[in-house]
This record gives sequence, structure tokens and C-alpha cells, in this order.
Amino acid sequence: MENPNPPVLFLSPVDTQQRIAALLATGQRKLLGIVAPPGAGKSTLAQALQTQYPGQSQYLPMDGFHLAQTELERLGRAQRKGAPDTFDSAGFIALLQRIRQQTAGETVYAPDFNRALEEPIAGAIPITPGIPLVITEGNYLLLEDDGWAGARALLDEVWYLDVDPALRHSRLLARHMLFGRTREEALQWMAQTDEPNARRIEASRHRADGVVTG
Repeated sequence: MENPNPPVLFLSPVDTQQRIAALLATGQRKLLGIVAPPGAGKSTLAQALQTQYPGQSQYLPMDGFHLAQTELERLGRAQRKGAPDTFDSAGFIALLQRIRQQTAGETVYAPDFNRALEEPIAGAIPITPGIPLVITEGNYLLLEDDGWAGARALLDEVWYLDVDPALRHSRLLARHMLFGRTREEALQWMAQTDEPNARRIEASRHRADGVVTG
């Protein structure tokens, strides 16, 4: 039975480099996941890792699997955009399976997310078979419900990114305001949507292989 409260393994920069080196040394396709609440810097870390391993890694954001705004409105979930059931979790899991089983000569196309439009963009990220490490990041890679349970088993390693809550909140506020919300609207959205989601994400931290502090 999985220990609900295992010891937290904190990963230093040297630890993360060694773990990536071990993944690359296998000569097989590997998937690394990075999880954290909104505003923690998941995409920044994932993109930084891709920069450190050019030609060996590919960045894959989970946010490309946001449901379109029209579909969220049809489902009555537009005011909860970012919650676990506002993504195509089955589509994301199916993509991870395709990436694991990718054959020579096959390009797998993944969606991206355009924050200016607040919409996913299909077929925006080409993943070629010669890339040994795919680095994906998202809120719900460790979740065990709402259709996300199959994601963890498809990832070779998952790191939880832990940052100071005050820093995370300030980053999140700035991001919401950058993309059009007033300060009051941003604070209301954070309280009603982002923080309830953050608590669910934090509760899944024990399923990670290690914690990276920001």
C-alpha cells in the first residue's frame, strides 16, 4: 500500500542533473513531469531544463489540453477554468501513451496554450522520435481522480516544485493582470479558482519522486 505520508526527498541542482543524466543514459525515451500549484514557475523550470539539454529534450505543457472557452461555457465551467475537470485529461494521457510508443520516422504533434487568447492551439508542438527526454509540466500530473489517475504511471519521474507562497501569489497576480484582469478581478479569481486548485495539487505532493525548491 502506498504510504500517504512518505519522507520528502528534496532535490538539489546537482541531484536534478544527476537524475536527468541517468534518464538519458538509458538510451530510451523517458518522460519527466514537473508539478506545482498555479504561479509556482513550472513552465519556467521545464523550459530552463530544455535549454540545458538542447537536442536531447522537448518541452510539453499540459495546458494545451485546456478545453476551449466555448466548450467550458457549454458545460457551465467557464468560471472554474483551470480546475481538473476543465481539461481533456483523457487526451493528455493518450498523448503520453503515444509519446512512449513513438516509432522511428513518426512525428507526434501536441497542442500548446496561448495565454493572450486564453485558448489551446492544436498541433503546435512537434515531438520527433530522436528526442530522448520529454519534459512535461502541469498542475494535475499526480492527481488520482477527475480522470487524471493514469498520468502518473506514464511518467518515469515526477518532481514537485515548491516555492514560497507569497512569491507564488505575487507571480500569479502579475500574470492575471498582464493578460487583462484588473487587480480586483485577479484577486477574486485567485481566491475562488486558483487557491482551491492549489490545495488539491499540494495534497498530491507525496506521490512525487522528489521536491525541487524554487
